[in-house]
Amino acid sequence: MPTFTRTWWGQRFISALEEFTDVGRLGRGRSYARNGRILSHQLENGTVKAKVRGSINPYFGVYTEPLYTTTVKLKPISRTDWTKVIADVASKAGFVAKLLLNEMPDAIEDAFSSRGLHLLPDSKSDFTTHCSCPDWSDPCKHVAGLCYLLAAELDQDPFLLFELRGLSREQLHADLARSPLGQILASELTPSEVPLEPLQSYFTRPAKQPASPVASLKEFWTGAKRLPPPIEPSTGPSVPALLIKKQGDYPPFWKKDASFVDVMEALYERVRTKSPEMR
Repeated sequence: MPTFTRTWWGQRFISALEEFTDVGRLGRGRSYARNGRILSHQLENGTVKAKVRGSINPYFGVYTEPLYTTTVKLKPISRTDWTKVIADVASKAGFVAKLLLNEMPDAIEDAFSSRGLHLLPDSKSDFTTHCSCPDWSDPCKHVAGLCYLLAAELDQDPFLLFELRGLSREQLHADLARSPLGQILASELTPSEVPLEPLQSYFTRPAKQPASPVASLKEFWTGAKRLPPPIEPSTGPSVPALLIKKQGDYPPFWKKDASFVDVMEALYERVRTKSPEMR
């Protein structure tokens, strides 16, 4: 089954929906989300309201393409509980830093589960859905399509979860910034203004430099420091044919009775006398 989301929180959102929704309606809902049948949707006061193009279905007496109003809402968290959760979140520097950077901490659910709450939907009771279509099932394929679309948007903006639970992004940042850790981290994350200094020109202006003292001819040609002494050329080996003689008279590869060194000396002598270039 192809997935709509890549993040763990998006997949958790879809998993909760798939636990209590008919498989056939889920498939049609994915098709609605992919094919642009959800014309518009907006989040306001924790509720997502959408306009969805329906299908012609004579069985339900629908002979022209209808336009349905579909809503999805998560069970809101009370302001009292939000205050307790934010106090727990604000005590952990890792949570505060990521949330102030608009990132979702991996273990964010721990701050909610310790108080018997959930940020991500956990069961059917977390969802409140409605659709104006004649389908008796709840959720219908239009609701399922809207949920799949929301899961895809959660990948890009995980803070929609907080808004669906009743806490806006601005309120979350304000609450975190008031905590001791939040004040420290917010001051570090706030860019400091660097005062601008106007310049008359972007080019380097020439400036006068004091002239260096005139050197004598001897200093000019020899320099301020004496050069190191020249390196003496290396002399050749004192023993001629050193590589040959290192093998000895009878090296392991030599199977003849005559000395290997004698044979090679005779060979090189013949080459030297017969080739003038070798002299």
